[in-house]
Amino acid sequence: MQVEFEFELPKGFLDADGNVHRKGIMRLSRAIDEIVPLRDPRVRANPAYASVIILSRVMIKLGALDEVTPAVIEGLFACDLDYLQKFYRSINELESTMDESIPISA
Repeated sequence: MQVEFEFELPKGFLDADGNVHRKGIMRLSRAIDEIVPLRDPRVRANPAYASVIILSRVMIKLGALDEVTPAVIEGLFACDLDYLQKFYRSINELESTMDESIPISA
């Protein structure tokens, strides 16, 4: 079973040094990846923030970055965030259940 999937962002993450990071790897999500964000105070204040935390948990590589943190996800261009949300739903086969239980925003 394939559990890791390569992707390439449309624009890429621009780091503080001016480097652009476009290629990455996302792993399949586990139940805990969607449960843990519900405990986060940022999600309690703004439920849409769950997608930021979930993506930072399942992205195991983005360019040359050592770690993909919520701050990295926050710094993405809107088109890249949209791309990653769709990619997440696609690899986890969540297209038909999106409205029922998955906090990743549409």
